[in-house]
Amino acid sequence: MKYFTAIFLLLLAFTSCKPIPSALTREEVIAVIRKFDNGWQNKNLKTVDSVLAPAYIYFTQSGGTFSRDSVVATAGSPSYTLENVSRSAYFVQLYGNTAIVSTRWQGKGVYHGRPFDEDQRCSLTIIKDLNKIEILSEHCTPIKENSIFH
Repeated sequence: MKYFTAIFLLLLAFTSCKPIPSALTREEVIAVIRKFDNGWQNKNLKTVDSVLAPAYIYFTQSGGTFSRDSVVATAGSPSYTLENVSRSAYFVQLYGNTAIVSTRWQGKGVYHGRPFDEDQRCSLTIIKDLNKIEILSEHCTPIKENSIFH
């Protein structure tokens, strides 16, 4: 009976132990942003969809919001094309399993027949939940030559 009890307790201990998720790293943050950008460049909706958190939201330059579904649809839409794009100047601030990231995004393309040539500062919130890294939110603001406030 003691042998059975010992085995039972040992099995119980092993099955009740959950792996402790590792902390979010700078490398993981940059990798998920690059995957996101690659999905946009290649019009791969599955890739874009795979890196966005279910509660993802994009804050537009005009003060509105763009839903997750709208962002995914736009990424694959024929009305949105990118001629060239780059992201640089990564600044990653880690806090547990959350990161606030500042980047510079530059892109040239066409959206609904209107050409654009953007140079923006983007802020992204990245989270790690159960070892899955996702983008929770993003907001991009045009970089202006003559700043009024800062």
